[in-house]
Amino acid sequence: MRQIVLDTETTGLSAEDGDRIIEIGCVELLGRKLTGNNRHFYLNPERDSHEDALKVHGISNEFLRDKPLFASVADELLEYLAGAEIIIHNAAFDVAFLDMELQRLGKPAFMGHVGSVTDTLAMAKEMYPGKRNSLDALCDRLGVDNSARTLHGALLDAELLADVYINLTRGQEALLIDIAAGGDATGGIAARVDLTAFTLPVLLASEQETAAHEEVLTQLDKASGGKTLWRTRPADDALAAAGPSTGTVPLPVA
Repeated sequence: MRQIVLDTETTGLSAEDGDRIIEIGCVELLGRKLTGNNRHFYLNPERDSHEDALKVHGISNEFLRDKPLFASVADELLEYLAGAEIIIHNAAFDVAFLDMELQRLGKPAFMGHVGSVTDTLAMAKEMYPGKRNSLDALCDRLGVDNSARTLHGALLDAELLADVYINLTRGQEALLIDIAAGGDATGGIAARVDLTAFTLPVLLASEQETAAHEEVLTQLDKASGGKTLWRTRPADDALAAAGPSTGTVPLPVA
């Protein structure tokens, strides 16, 4: 599945009050792996950033004067994002700004161009209720190196968020190598593997191990009043349960 981790920087906090996007950073994941097919835009917002916003991102108004308008990169951005799952931290904020920019151009809202949006802030709040779940806090908690993040930057933050997302969803990884039906290793779906072709050798217990096991069973006998399962089960049944006498144990079908 194609996923795009996206982040924006803005002139302020309110798209409805006229604040604009000044930077967009996008990082592509295929099969949960970074591809390097990223996108990064600085944009002229046609207005100055608020003083508080400047303290966050450090991108000066003068630096943005000669940068392209959102209108000139919109088609490239939408083509790049088309149909993908978009991963954003505090998605409502970024999507509101993107929606407003698209509205100015007479284009459909952001969700009309992408497959879906996943909010990692909502994920983190569910996983770590009552804790700080900012990007920096999650980097610290999940062991993601954010030492280069002295100021917010859309591309750097998207790269950090990609690592955070992989760690947040670590439990989704399969134990087998991901192989799609067509042999494409980027599909993110583990194929069923017939394990009957594999056998494992039977490693018999040593005399010392057998003696130690007998001692444990004796102690269980005393504790259970002589009702230890291994003592009451016929020896032939126990041997049969261990597998055929060929010295191998067939593995079950996946």
